Amino acid sequence: MVLSCISFPQFLLYTQKSKRDFTIDSCYNGDEALEYLRFISYDVVFMDIMKPVMDGISAVKTLRQNNNLTPVIFLSAKGETSDRVNGLNVGANDYLVKLFSFDELIARIKSVIRTANSACSEIYTVSDLELDCCSHIVKRAGQEINLAKKEYQLLEFLVRNTNRIISRDTILSQVWGYNYEGGDNVVDVYINYLRKKIDIKKYKPLIHTVRGLGYTIKNS
Repeated sequence: MVLSCISFPQFLLYTQKSKRDFTIDSCYNGDEALEYLRFISYDVVFMDIMKPVMDGISAVKTLRQNNNLTPVIFLSAKGETSDRVNGLNVGANDYLVKLFSFDELIARIKSVIRTANSACSEIYTVSDLELDCCSHIVKRAGQEINLAKKEYQLLEFLVRNTNRIISRDTILSQVWGYNYEGGDNVVDVYINYLRKKIDIKKYKPLIHTVRGLGYTIKNS
């Protein structure tokens, strides 16, 4: 899953034509990228240096100060050695200067993801539920639970916001994306799917409906 903080329609077209399997969220400045990254776990972030409101360098510096180790690749027209060194020094994993080939970009993405996964250690626990954001393994009372991709993304979003009440609209925009054109009842459907796997009868329920407000996951 990719967060793109650059205008990159060519990459979307390339992934469609080459049948590459990427889910891509788009944002427009560094501040918005940080807001996305508060709630959603991405495999990699594309960042440009020259962005309004908050530039890419400041965004990546803040991201690392918040101990978020999501891989970042700068894609920038600024190609001086000092630019590349600065980007890497603030915490980016790679830096490509425009223009570049998309095949090279795909190779760089795979490389930074491999490196990040080999060093990854991010595990959340809610009561006896354990969610590993690196391996995407979910366990309840030590028993592994098989989740579909969107079920996992919804659960991770809830777990990252433990004890917070999250509205349907927020869940829809953060898990399904702002461009999702279906109805918001899909949230209720997937919450029901999760409950059937996470909150089975022998366990105390962790996922709760807050009438008129949304959903929350909290320690039992």
